[in-house]
Amino acid sequence: MAELVGPRVYSCCHCRNHVCLHDDIISKAFQGRNGRAFLFSHAMNIAVGPKEDRHLMTGLHTVADIYCRDCREVLGWKYERAYEASQRYKEGKFIFEKAKIVKENW
Repeated sequence: MAELVGPRVYSCCHCRNHVCLHDDIISKAFQGRNGRAFLFSHAMNIAVGPKEDRHLMTGLHTVADIYCRDCREVLGWKYERAYEASQRYKEGKFIFEKAKIVKENW
């Protein structure tokens, strides 16, 4: 597993595997399955599940669940495709649910 070195790192809530950097947050104004979620430009130490179409709050998207590579906990999803032009900025980005990640080195 790669360890992210930096002043503000987020880790998996179960195994503390480093999964993303605070500096990669695009937005904190997202809704996950279980509450608030953050949109990130990059992720590390994750596995990406199969793609599927889901009707989300902002329309139809092709997404893939993302898992901690260490403990396999579902942490959120990756936007693979947005069907509406106004939502295309999300493509290739990652949603991490706030309840599934913890702050490290803050």
